[in-house]
Amino acid sequence: MSRRRPRPRPTPVTPAVTASSPCPCGLPASYADCCARYHHGPSPAPTAEALMRSRYSAFAVRDRAHLLRTWHPDTRPEGLELDPATRWLRLEVLATTGGSPFHTEGTVAFRAHYAERGDEGVMEEHSRFVRHAGAWVYLDAAGGAV
Repeated sequence: MSRRRPRPRPTPVTPAVTASSPCPCGLPASYADCCARYHHGPSPAPTAEALMRSRYSAFAVRDRAHLLRTWHPDTRPEGLELDPATRWLRLEVLATTGGSPFHTEGTVAFRAHYAERGDEGVMEEHSRFVRHAGAWVYLDAAGGAV
C-alpha cells in the first residue's frame, strides 16, 4: 500500500462503531447489516469487493482477527499491529475486475482516507484476491499503488 503525502488538519474524533452505526465501508447500511456479518458471522464475503470492504471496516474497528483470517496463508504476516492513532475516515472503491461469486480471482482498486496524529492522508492500493478453501482472501497488492 502506498500513501500520499499527508495534509495537516485536526484529527476528527471518531466515535466507536456500534451495530447501528453506519458501516465504515461507506455502503448505505448499518455496520450490523453490512460488514459486521462478515466479521462475526459464519458467512464469508460473497465477492472480492465485499471482502475488501469488510477488511477496510476491520481496520476501522480494529478487528485484527478478521484481517488475519481473511489473508492468504502464503502472504499473511504472523502478527498485525494496528496503530490506535490512525482513524479510517472514508473508502472509495475505484475499480474492480473479476471477483464475483463465479470467479476464482479478482482485484479491487481503492482509496482509503485516514487521519493520523493531526494529519490527513490517503492510501491507495490495487489489491488482489483469490479463493482459498472456498472463501475469498486477500493475497497482495497487485503492481503497487493505483
